[in-house]
Amino acid sequence: MSTEHIVKSFDDELRRLDNIIAEMGGIAEVQIADSIDALVKRDVDLAERVIEKDKQIDALEHELDEFATTILALRQPMADDLRVVIAALKTAAVLERIGDYAKNIAKRTIALSQAPPAGPTKTIVRMARLVQSMVKNVLDAYVNRDAEMAMDVRDSDEEVDALHTSLFRELLTYMMEDPRVIGAGTHLLFVAKNIERIGDHATNIAKNVHILVLGAPPSESRRKGDASSYTMIENVDIGEVKK
Repeated sequence: MSTEHIVKSFDDELRRLDNIIAEMGGIAEVQIADSIDALVKRDVDLAERVIEKDKQIDALEHELDEFATTILALRQPMADDLRVVIAALKTAAVLERIGDYAKNIAKRTIALSQAPPAGPTKTIVRMARLVQSMVKNVLDAYVNRDAEMAMDVRDSDEEVDALHTSLFRELLTYMMEDPRVIGAGTHLLFVAKNIERIGDHATNIAKNVHILVLGAPPSESRRKGDASSYTMIENVDIGEVKK
């Protein structure tokens, strides 16, 4: 077998890793969009399809893990090629987690569908659209080996954090004013946290892209704008609570 053929074969294998990542990412993007659509429309059937489709992401991660392990064992890649394999393994794991968060949103949508409509959804939808854009852009950065684009995605997570903090305050106030909606409000708090975590995972992929392209992690720490862990809401006079 000629050296040229061996090199081409190896290049094809590395491209296959990128193709699997692209396929996983495409499914994850749809899962995010569908889970939020199901939440807004209270569409249980769509939520159940989101839950079922998560198996595809899991299967693709397993496929990539086995294929990458084979490459490491047989090809023993070095330098740039090794970074490609390691980045693929790390990114696949992140995309699998993103799929899990979308699935969890779908599960909570099913629970919420059994109660009267409650809670603010506009901010949730805004957060979700921003996070969906982050996932799309960071995957484009991954495929195109664009470190600058990846860092733009990393920076945009600060807006997601700020929206999450605002929504956290809004939902707490909403539940304090009417204790009857505490159950639904709690589910919405978890939905908001799942969306915020998807944004965090998009920044993890951005870090992978930076290492893949430049051989080192970003020099500056990522700015965090989520203050929900420190947020307190003043008590509402129980006499003012709606009956």
